[in-house]
Amino acid sequence: MRLTKFAHACVALEKDGTRLVVDPGTFTPEAAEAVGRADAVLITHEHFDHFDDKLVAAALKDRPGLRVYAPAAVADRLGDHDGRVRCVADGDTFTVGSFTVSAHGHRHALIHADIACPDNVGYLVDDGAVYHPGDAYFAPHARVRTLLLPTSGPWTKLGEAADYVRAVRPERIIQIHELMLSDLGRQSTATLLGENGLTGIPVTRLAPGTTVDL
Repeated sequence: MRLTKFAHACVALEKDGTRLVVDPGTFTPEAAEAVGRADAVLITHEHFDHFDDKLVAAALKDRPGLRVYAPAAVADRLGDHDGRVRCVADGDTFTVGSFTVSAHGHRHALIHADIACPDNVGYLVDDGAVYHPGDAYFAPHARVRTLLLPTSGPWTKLGEAADYVRAVRPERIIQIHELMLSDLGRQSTATLLGENGLTGIPVTRLAPGTTVDL
């Protein structure tokens, strides 16, 4: 499997000719290019930095083979599109080409008591090869080899991130959702949470457009 990191929370996964794109939002300049090559788009929740509704709606109209998997609030905004938009929730599983995917979690992490928490599902791909949690520190009850770890945003705290990594116990961490940090902030966060920091697990920082093998 190959993972391509795009800006902020968006990644693409490719295997055996199938391509998944997760969370193409408005903070991701490459989102249109990523979605244009996708067989399926997976959305964790409805916030605009994870879900560019106009972009995804246009892609569904222009590409009859494209499928979208998302929580109910996102699916409702897109419409059914002849069954190509599927609502998913915690515990659901589905396949796209050679990929197997399961959904985990219920809610976005708390920002403030005055701000509602939307539904949020994380996606575990290929029996734990990689896990994208969206905007939540929900630990799936499954082995995770590569964890995509959010490290910036109004809901994130480094102490909670460290405890989350300890709960998941992945073999590897790739930093995502880091756009709100300066380069120094990204590096210091990776150091604090990484192999010689609070978790003992290597943290990989990838520039947008970088592809790695998992």
